Amino acid sequence: MRLFEEANYTLIPRRKIGYAISSLLVLLSIGAILVKGLQLGIDFRGGNEVVVEFQEAVGVADSRSELTQPLGGEPQVRHYGAPNMLLIRTDADMGTSELRATILSTFENLYPDNPGQVVRTDIVGPSFADDLRNAAIMAVLFALIVIFIYILIRFKKWSYSLGAVAALSHDVIITLGIFTIFHGILPFNLDIDQALIAAFLTIVGYSLNDTVVVFDRIRENSLIFKTEPFEKMVNRSVNNTLSRTVVTSVTTLFVVTILFIFGGEVLKGFSFALILGVLLGTYSSIFVASPILVDLQKKTQKNIA
Repeated sequence: MRLFEEANYTLIPRRKIGYAISSLLVLLSIGAILVKGLQLGIDFRGGNEVVVEFQEAVGVADSRSELTQPLGGEPQVRHYGAPNMLLIRTDADMGTSELRATILSTFENLYPDNPGQVVRTDIVGPSFADDLRNAAIMAVLFALIVIFIYILIRFKKWSYSLGAVAALSHDVIITLGIFTIFHGILPFNLDIDQALIAAFLTIVGYSLNDTVVVFDRIRENSLIFKTEPFEKMVNRSVNNTLSRTVVTSVTTLFVVTILFIFGGEVLKGFSFALILGVLLGTYSSIFVASPILVDLQKKTQKNIA
């Protein structure tokens, strides 16, 4: 079954509406990041990891709530392989011995009939955290550079590359902004950590795939409808691929939503980022990448004339 079989929507001629929406979202995101700052996880700011094993299963939410006051801030708490094991991440300014003692004494009060013991303690030092943060930034930037070169080689025009990279950057910036704005508001962890970087790279790949499908149809139609104005031909191409875009996005969104609901506390932030990425990637391939391609093409033609 194909949806939008005979789609003929006026999308590209109304691209200024898309530009306005995208500009507003990007500006809000950048503003939130500048004002509130990126909410980095322990991976990128340094801290301690402690694994505690209990005789019986324990609750994550209760443990997190009970540890917040003695540790001087809300720690990251999740099950570690089994319901009776907890992984606790905190940036509390304590020595290793003091931290272990504080955690164990807190759990003795919370679970008096379920004793626990620390089975592992790891320290993420500031230097290592800086290295991880720099590597994550380089990974995203390198991905965008490689994608720019790939699109340039495949379509042989820099306007295609710029449109694709602009759409990908648009998706990542807005996702970062949403994570920054809603950090501490939504009832799950929205720290920026290594899992989120993996989500960003997944978003980039998904959005790129969607954009390349549209660009391929534009290239095909440019050979078929040679006398048609470029803007009209691009609008035709976007409508041609609309069914595929919507069906792919809906099925992908269905899967990542199930992951968000049933994937457990540790995957909430990751799957939430993927949900945003699917929605933004679909939007940007239609209302960012293709419109930028049209405007760059028009500008190039004017300069030649």
